[in-house]
Amino acid sequence: MRRRTPPPPSPLPQRDGVDPVRVRLPAEGAWATVRDHLVARLAAGASVIDEMLDAGRIVDAAGRPVSRETAYLPGMYVWFHRELPDEERVPFAVDVVYQDEHVVVADKPHFLATTPRGSHVAETALARLRRELGVPTLGAAHRLDRLTAGLVLFTVRPEERGAYQSLFRDRRVGKEYEAVAAYDPGLDLPRTVRSRIVKERGVLAAREVEGEPNAVSRIELLEHRHGLARYRLLPSTGQTHQLRVHMSALGVPILGDPLYPVVAGPVAAGDFRRPLQLLARVLEFTDPITGREHRFVSPRVLRAWSSYDEWAE
Repeated sequence: MRRRTPPPPSPLPQRDGVDPVRVRLPAEGAWATVRDHLVARLAAGASVIDEMLDAGRIVDAAGRPVSRETAYLPGMYVWFHRELPDEERVPFAVDVVYQDEHVVVADKPHFLATTPRGSHVAETALARLRRELGVPTLGAAHRLDRLTAGLVLFTVRPEERGAYQSLFRDRRVGKEYEAVAAYDPGLDLPRTVRSRIVKERGVLAAREVEGEPNAVSRIELLEHRHGLARYRLLPSTGQTHQLRVHMSALGVPILGDPLYPVVAGPVAAGDFRRPLQLLARVLEFTDPITGREHRFVSPRVLRAWSSYDEWAE
């Protein structure tokens, strides 16, 4: 099997902890110039592309500005910095719980995306940590939903990232979540939920469908009081929104969930009330590089459990 040639290093530095965009020109195409391809491929539009080209903001592998007349060359790479969106700052800290020469384990707050995506770019855990720790090579080994708080594993050395990502791919990471939801005395727990979950592109909520299960979660009751309960959730697979879907299917949707069981309307920018009461509490694995046994526990307390009135106000 022929090994894929890695792309050349970026000629542009990071900006605000965010990597430049890299575009590889396809091997086949009828474009005469790089400009023609970028206009056809990117949603920015011809006028924006022309402005970037004229300002020298799109460069080749040697860092030379690409012009409107630069000929299309199959396999060529170009780089540029995207215009950062006007992001609302998430007013909660990303806490580092562990750091060595290989990894960083961070405790991500609610509302903060793990990595740049869509309208969340500089206001992400990855970009913040790169800036705050001064580690531009930092990369994410996995992701948490933006609305979920808790432990995330980041890698320090790009050449080692694959080894840590394989831990999650091969299900060699012990993950334990905690959630607050309504208490149902008729719900028989603990139990293991198995179903098939699909998440369609462009659709906010995932859904369960008939077919072979691809999502498995163990649900345990930790304690209950005043009509609420604290649950331990142990996923053995990693489908999008899996725990949220399974809790909703059991009739006890997680407090603060804007998607399950019903998709709610968007909240105003800067509204950080009523965070989703889901926390990635425990992360446990054997380091594939050092062989060390790691077990990390988030000290966060879900606010609907510690003070429901404050959470609900």
